[in-house]
Amino acid sequence: QVMLVESGGGLVQAGGSLRLSCAASGRTFSSYAMGWFRQAPGKEREFVAATSWSGITSYLDSVRGRFTISRDDAKDTVYLQMNSPKPEDTAVYYCAAVKANVPVRSHRLYDYWGQGTQVTVSS
Repeated sequence: QVMLVESGGGLVQAGGSLRLSCAASGRTFSSYAMGWFRQAPGKEREFVAATSWSGITSYLDSVRGRFTISRDDAKDTVYLQMNSPKPEDTAVYYCAAVKANVPVRSHRLYDYWGQGTQVTVSS
């Protein structure tokens, strides 16, 4: 069992920056691929970014160059640095974990999920 707890969400102005954190506990964090997803009201859960346990990354096209996923295995934590966010990035952001050495883009393949953190980007 892997427990995930997100933090760092809140209200940010468009063009600002925000860093989300996801702290993991329960299993060997370094052997898990980690992903960030988001869900806006009335919309399906959407892939944002993912990293394999070896640091290979993948991004949603609309966030590439603005968001950066990174991991600190010493702290069992994965981050999502959000630079220049836009109002359309407003959503609940979730982190997820699956045992894999590729960046997994499909939410259906993840085994563990956090509770989510709200990000609201004002224009």
